[in-house]
Amino acid sequence: MTFALPEDLRRQMRRRKEVRWAEVARRAIARELDRLNLYDRVLSNSELAETDAVDLGRAIRRRSSMQRR
Repeated sequence: MTFALPEDLRRQMRRRKEVRWAEVARRAIARELDRLNLYDRVLSNSELAETDAVDLGRAIRRRSSMQRR
């Protein structure tokens, strides 16, 4: 898989030679897929509209990210 990155981001990444960026990308993709699969499971057993479920997921995500700070 190939994707484009802004030059500023590439420059910062090059300065961090100790980081295995492919692994970072794999983990980020896996997390996103887990999140999407959770949405699918919730939607398949729910009477909520898809937009309601997406809004609920966003609210949960915001709260969990605020708790990690």
